Amino acid sequence: MAEQMRHYLQPTFFIDSDHSDVIQFAQKVVGNAKTDLEKGIRLYYAVRDGIRYNPYLSNMTPEGFKASTTLNRGESYCVPKAILLAACARVVGIPSRLAFADVRNHLTSTRLEQSMNGNNLFVFHGQTVMYLKGKWTKSTPAFNLSLCEKVHILPLEYDGTQDSIFHPFDKNGNKHMEYIRDRGEYADLPYETFMKAMEAYYGKGFGSTADEELSTKATADDFESEAFAG
Repeated sequence: MAEQMRHYLQPTFFIDSDHSDVIQFAQKVVGNAKTDLEKGIRLYYAVRDGIRYNPYLSNMTPEGFKASTTLNRGESYCVPKAILLAACARVVGIPSRLAFADVRNHLTSTRLEQSMNGNNLFVFHGQTVMYLKGKWTKSTPAFNLSLCEKVHILPLEYDGTQDSIFHPFDKNGNKHMEYIRDRGEYADLPYETFMKAMEAYYGKGFGSTADEELSTKATADDFESEAFAG
């Protein structure tokens, strides 16, 4: 068991918990927290709300998924945000891994759905799994609080003892997230498998392939306004 836990504490290419910016961020967030539980909770909220949700920031190069890249951008979508939270957890000695699932978002914006070939199925939706109080629990730090408030989505809270995944309904009782398929858990992002799934569902070349293309994408502010408009 101890050997297995060490596996989930090591830095990787994507979960670059040895990057100085990630280390500084994680240590600042946990501050004077005494227990792993308190540290994990603080890190969850820091990533959920400190890195705003932007599904259009989709640089599909390996570099684009690194935790340090997401931290320095300040906005991203579910997979890079889950990777960042996993990296922060490893910085402070909390074993972490990544989980993925296919989910259908019934409240996605029209523009986002069109960019996904008219599909509201989000393949390889990302989650972070942290080992706290003797068990693994999943959390989804994707949607920041300001976005949730604007579009009337219930924000996901995390107490470190229970899984925190998307609620099936929004505040008005409309169907929101529907889980379709479990994609498993991993010690690092399974990049090749992930990319094959993206192309299979959304078409070859889906997403940006170079940093210079990101300037043509919408910002987090743009997405929040668009999502609010329906």
